[in-house]
Amino acid sequence: MITVHHLNNSRSQRILWLLEELGLPYEVKKYQRNKETLLAPEELKKVHPLGKSPVITDDSVTVAESGAIVEYLLGKYGNGRLRPKAGTPEDLRYTFWIHYAEGSAMLPPLLTLIFNKIETGPMPFFIKPIAKEISAQVKKVFINPQFKLHYDYIKDELKKSKWFAGEEFTAADIIMSYPVETASLRGEVDPRLKEFLASIHARSAYQRALERGGEYQVVL
Repeated sequence: MITVHHLNNSRSQRILWLLEELGLPYEVKKYQRNKETLLAPEELKKVHPLGKSPVITDDSVTVAESGAIVEYLLGKYGNGRLRPKAGTPEDLRYTFWIHYAEGSAMLPPLLTLIFNKIETGPMPFFIKPIAKEISAQVKKVFINPQFKLHYDYIKDELKKSKWFAGEEFTAADIIMSYPVETASLRGEVDPRLKEFLASIHARSAYQRALERGGEYQVVL
């Protein structure tokens, strides 16, 4: 039996969605973030040494990292579903988006989360104004331009086809949902991004995953 070790408000929500799209039976073990640090609880380290989510167990097999979990589940249970035929241009695009979503696309949201914590975290009163100024400058000079670079790229690529890898829905759309959700959270109102989000939110598998995982909000 597949067990998803699911952290609230995290990218593990996409794994629940993938399993619903595949129609596979699974169990959900829920974990809660620390309200102050937003980090995963120490309990997750009993499942995987990094103590992060998503991570799944499938009988005696443990798999961590979103992209690796997607590849594992599709390789073992997919039977050709949710990915393009090997060797096609669509398959190349699919592979790119699977890796891009957890690589380049995640740097701006991660840095935003870190510098937001710097601004709001406890520190001596006389240091706080300096910390806030440094954080504001880093956001202005580096983080915000990186957000624009990546979201301009994402929306331009989405204009080329109905879905990220082509005209058929694939796991690339599942894994890319998180970067697009962060764009929406930052107030990105591009019609193509809004259309993509409306399409995925309307999928019955997406809605079932929300029911299984519980309340979900992108952390930024």
